Amino acid sequence: MTLSSLARGRSKAKPGPGPTPQALLRALDVTVGRRIRGLVPGEYRAHDLGGGTELAQVRPYQPGDDVRRIDWNVTARTTVPHVRIHVPERALTTWLVLDCSASMTFGTADRRKADVAEGVAVAMGHIATQRGNRLGLVTFGGRSDRRLPARGGRDGLLAVLLTSRNQGDEDLTGGDAPRPAASLESALQFVAAAATRGGLVAVVSDFRGSRDWRRPLAAVAARHHVLAIEIRDPREDVLPDVGDLTLIDAESGRQVRVDTSSRRLRERFAAAAAADRASLTADLRRVGVGHVVLSTSGSWLRSLAAQLRVLGIAS
Repeated sequence: MTLSSLARGRSKAKPGPGPTPQALLRALDVTVGRRIRGLVPGEYRAHDLGGGTELAQVRPYQPGDDVRRIDWNVTARTTVPHVRIHVPERALTTWLVLDCSASMTFGTADRRKADVAEGVAVAMGHIATQRGNRLGLVTFGGRSDRRLPARGGRDGLLAVLLTSRNQGDEDLTGGDAPRPAASLESALQFVAAAATRGGLVAVVSDFRGSRDWRRPLAAVAARHHVLAIEIRDPREDVLPDVGDLTLIDAESGRQVRVDTSSRRLRERFAAAAAADRASLTADLRRVGVGHVVLSTSGSWLRSLAAQLRVLGIAS
């Protein structure tokens, strides 16, 4: 499966993000270039010594050293064999933490939140696996959550990613009783244990529900650059005047019947939604995480690129 094939096969039932123009992907490449694509092997310094191209030191030859690393100029001047030791080349590792919970299937605008998340995954995968860089995947909230180690080559990884999301859709519409789903907290704990220091972690979620993820997120942010990519739908912020309406919590299945013709109710709903979003922004800022907000309405990719520029992730 290739990236181009991921964009095909959409329908009214599953609108998806639609075909992702190569021009927009190139623009996103430029935007996050310094953080991802620009950190090609040879530009990212590891913490140890090895066989890269940047000189770290010249020291006397020791038994077992590779004779091909002998520095003949220094050896001739000192009459003692010396070898060159280099800073090793190391690719940047990006971890994609993807929300596959029931609330992500909600969408009232151009697409569902899950479709935007899929588009972000395709864009990040397009960038994060170029020039020897690696991409790892962790999903949470679904019934077929995945923990895939970081590796190069985006097509196979993204194929599994989308298969996992589609499996989550089937679980939500099927008849089997749901199993306990992994949480964002456990997904972040996995990344903290599996990821080496100095990588990039992109968390793609609507960040609904409990915020027990704050402590593990802070732990990950202390060792990596973290992007929290929040996905919203307009109807989560503003309640329309459509008379009697049944609201369903996608996570718990709880139903509440409300009269949306009540102006006071709509105002209270909008105020509560704004307070919740402001609280989330404050929590993310408190742990030093970059915060990007995308909507199910409009161009998510243009918005992603523009907000990353504002965050100063790229020059």
